[in-house]
Amino acid sequence: MSTTTTSTSGLSVKGLAKSYSGGRKSVLVDVHLEVPSGGAFGLIGPNGSGKTTLMGCLLGLLKADAGVIHIDGMSPEDMRAKAKIGYVPERIRFEPWMTGLQVMELHQGLAGVPESPEELRDLLRKVGLMEQAWERPVRTYSRGMLQRLALAQALVGKPSFLFLDEPTSGMDPTGVLDVRRILEEAQAAGMTILLNSHQLDQVGKICQGVAFLKDGRLEAMSMADAGAGLKHVVRLRFGAKAPKAKDLEPVLKAVGASLVPGALPEPKFKVEVADDATTSELVRALAKKGWDLVELAPEQDQLERLFLNRTPEGQP
Repeated sequence: MSTTTTSTSGLSVKGLAKSYSGGRKSVLVDVHLEVPSGGAFGLIGPNGSGKTTLMGCLLGLLKADAGVIHIDGMSPEDMRAKAKIGYVPERIRFEPWMTGLQVMELHQGLAGVPESPEELRDLLRKVGLMEQAWERPVRTYSRGMLQRLALAQALVGKPSFLFLDEPTSGMDPTGVLDVRRILEEAQAAGMTILLNSHQLDQVGKICQGVAFLKDGRLEAMSMADAGAGLKHVVRLRFGAKAPKAKDLEPVLKAVGASLVPGALPEPKFKVEVADDATTSELVRALAKKGWDLVELAPEQDQLERLFLNRTPEGQP
């Protein structure tokens, strides 16, 4: 790949291909992806679909067989591009004898940034790593503590890009919420985020777009489109003025929905809808009837629908 600078900002991938075993095993096939500067994009897909290989190519750790990658117009092999990236790998490896503070100081030196010791401590506070652990060897850290430290070192030097490979693995619910808050703040500050995660709810809450990767092929879409056209089940709950099933069924039929019989006790119902547009029609039809609809919730969120529809386990 060339190190020629172009005027393009953000992340751009065109025609990327990668194989192993002398070309006999294709891992990435003609991958195209555009993430605008300041955007957040999620990578999802089953195990072995090529997500980590794609991340390795974007970081310049793996050499692609074909295609072009630009990080703010530069090749990932360009040291100027590498200086813009903060990275949390899936498998975290720090020197076990180093303390948390020493890890931060090492990455500060590698980044070549003039952050003060107090700024490094502020990053450790930001990610929620308890102060009594800062001077302890990282070999004594739990998996969740290592994840917090890895996120802190990725933020050293205020990078323009954050590449995150399962950043909440091993974290408790508080840690997951902390990561979400930090990523929202990072994006508000203008950082571009690429998030690889099996935690689909987190991807849905953080990202504006998502790329589904399967068998090395990628389908990119906005969050508004992800799963929107797929059949799914929604739960309805009514208040004091509630319909009986026999009254609800003709309303459902008129909009192309159907009752899942016997699924829930009245005044709760499960309803199968063809897509999100049908759900909108259903809400309008129920409002015209004057019934007290107090809750409408999907059985699966939109990314779960997308994932199940695109993987063998979810196919009929």
